[in-house]
Amino acid sequence: MKMVASWLLVTVLLGAALPCYGSIDKGRGSGKAKLHATTDWHIQPSFTMDTVCFLNVLTGDPFYTRYYKVEYEQFEPRLTPAARNALANLKRKIKDERKSIISAFLALYFSATDDRTLDDLLATLKDSKRMKENLQKTTYYSESGWQLYESVKEDLEAVFSFLKTIGFENHWKQYVLPKLEGKIAEIKKELPKYNVIHEVEKLLGTRLPSNALTVHILNYSQPHGIRVTGLRFLTDAAYPFRIVLRNAVHEPMHPPYNLARDTELKEALDSLRADGFLMDKISNHNPAFGYNSLEGFIEEDCVQALEQIINETLKVEVEARKRWKDNDDGMHVFAIALYSVMKGGNFPAAGESFRDFLIRMIRTGRLAAGRIKPLYDAFYAQRAANRQR
Repeated sequence: MKMVASWLLVTVLLGAALPCYGSIDKGRGSGKAKLHATTDWHIQPSFTMDTVCFLNVLTGDPFYTRYYKVEYEQFEPRLTPAARNALANLKRKIKDERKSIISAFLALYFSATDDRTLDDLLATLKDSKRMKENLQKTTYYSESGWQLYESVKEDLEAVFSFLKTIGFENHWKQYVLPKLEGKIAEIKKELPKYNVIHEVEKLLGTRLPSNALTVHILNYSQPHGIRVTGLRFLTDAAYPFRIVLRNAVHEPMHPPYNLARDTELKEALDSLRADGFLMDKISNHNPAFGYNSLEGFIEEDCVQALEQIINETLKVEVEARKRWKDNDDGMHVFAIALYSVMKGGNFPAAGESFRDFLIRMIRTGRLAAGRIKPLYDAFYAQRAANRQR
């Protein structure tokens, strides 16, 4: 989720932050179920998802205005005092205090509605019962997350009302939508050639709820790729085709396990808190990238390692050492360790889910606390050795 930072993204993990922001719905199928043979692609724009992503820009956060300098300069002078105050509150409450991502958090929540217009968004803010009921049917819902949403409803009402007053919806339809439709026409020619769902299910060892994968092409989502409810994700029209495809591989795997009800897996992951090298990366990376908890960091790195293997199968990969050296300031050290043991062992093994493989690697010591840095060092030492040959 990066350009300067990372092309890949967010997952909303809302416990983590959706940098890839997202998760898989409850009831993911058993690994014994027959895997889907095809991928049913749906490629669409979304005004509401683009609108909540645009809020990142309107806050004036330099992390986003570097991608949207012209747009910020166009809209900033039109901000009313009420809108400025509301945007400042959104940034403080969601990003600064909760270390989450405004677009990822809000896209996740509003994806649990059928909202299509600013009036729809405003109506949901007045009565969010349906949103809450839909979220509670997924692994995304948490009481703390819902409390955060409730705390920003007035601020969102002020910002959405401002956007309605200045005719933002018409602006988007006139100037943004044609660009998105052009990008959609372009990638519709290529995406159907790739059977992503089947490749994902093979590595996870589980059947996804559906083979229908929806890609929402947006104008304001840089530098993220964002997972929302259902088998849907958000990507940006500015991204090259290979980035869109990699996002399509990455996002459906969030989460690669259901940690909420899995005490065995939770105990295994908690044991990694004793790894000083790993915890330093979790505690001291740029929080704007997301993944600011052990759970969120490990989930993202698991998905990155799985994604790398699928990308290599599809022949759209970035070379692994270059990828993780450049991506998000080199923070994804667990992805490197996991990828190393995947490539060096029997993965995927027949009848073993990714969840079971991960527990086995930690319990047998191959990925235990204290092993992350040796695996990391060996990964890059191999590159140096190859150069010397």
